[in-house]
Amino acid sequence: MAFEHTSVLLWETIEGLKIKPQGIYVDGTLGGGGHSREIAARLGEGGRLIGIDQDEAAIRAAGERLSPFGEKVSILRGNFRDTRELLVACGVSQIDGMVLDLGVSSYQLDTQERGFSYRFDAPLDMRMDQRQSLTARDIVNTWEERELFRVIRDYGEDKFAKNIARHIVAARQKKPIETTEELNGIIRAAIPARMRSEKGHPSKRTFQAIRIECNGELQALEDSLEGLIDLLAPGGRICIITFHSLEDRIVKNAFRNAANPCSCPPEFPVCICGKVSRGRVVTSKPVLPGKEEMEVNPRAKSAKLRIFEKAENDERGV
Repeated sequence: MAFEHTSVLLWETIEGLKIKPQGIYVDGTLGGGGHSREIAARLGEGGRLIGIDQDEAAIRAAGERLSPFGEKVSILRGNFRDTRELLVACGVSQIDGMVLDLGVSSYQLDTQERGFSYRFDAPLDMRMDQRQSLTARDIVNTWEERELFRVIRDYGEDKFAKNIARHIVAARQKKPIETTEELNGIIRAAIPARMRSEKGHPSKRTFQAIRIECNGELQALEDSLEGLIDLLAPGGRICIITFHSLEDRIVKNAFRNAANPCSCPPEFPVCICGKVSRGRVVTSKPVLPGKEEMEVNPRAKSAKLRIFEKAENDERGV
């Protein structure tokens, strides 16, 4: 199937970037190229867009869609956590803006054989980068019960995490768990019947948790944010779209700490730690999709956009 993905909060993100025609911009989660296409369309002579994605299908699709922009656009395969190294290889030391859309693409969810969705019966895979060896099957069949419990509790925020982990371990002792439908059945059996229809599909939270663990999604975000702010030129902006509370909390705290890094005890009358603000949080509250967007694209309902702007006098960088 074609790589289709509707960019969430597209116009709010483009506006938030405050694009300069001669600027250098990075789309760290290129996907189908929706955000990138609008950024590239606003670039003039000397402007540049660098798109990064770890999914080979996204690289192919975005390459086709962005081809009309010619040399203004460079597309690189990798994880946004490696942005600094990827930019250095391109001869870029600072950027004027960056976008991260942390949602799973519609293509990944709707391509049955990728094994992301509980809606299809498919091999347990869930890899965003198919070059990596770790799959969802490995996690389900080899993680210890306490680790499965931690993953489902922390990343899925499922109140039945302990029972689901126990059922997974019991099931795999009889035979390896190979498919999404087998995992669906195990999860259903672990949740009381009266609770199975509560807040959507009973497998939703567990599948999310295993996907996050398989791809190291939250760790990549935590590891990257300070360095991504470093890459911004003075006045540059980073726009990040999250889709669940765990991601949003990481972004909110990172932006807040960059804006106000002081570590002095609150009772101190003046700051003596010497830590200087890196910039300002543009969005005091996250930007949310409007009613019309949510009606057109139901997957936008949980999206939140936060924006940080680098201080004009902050010269830190590569």
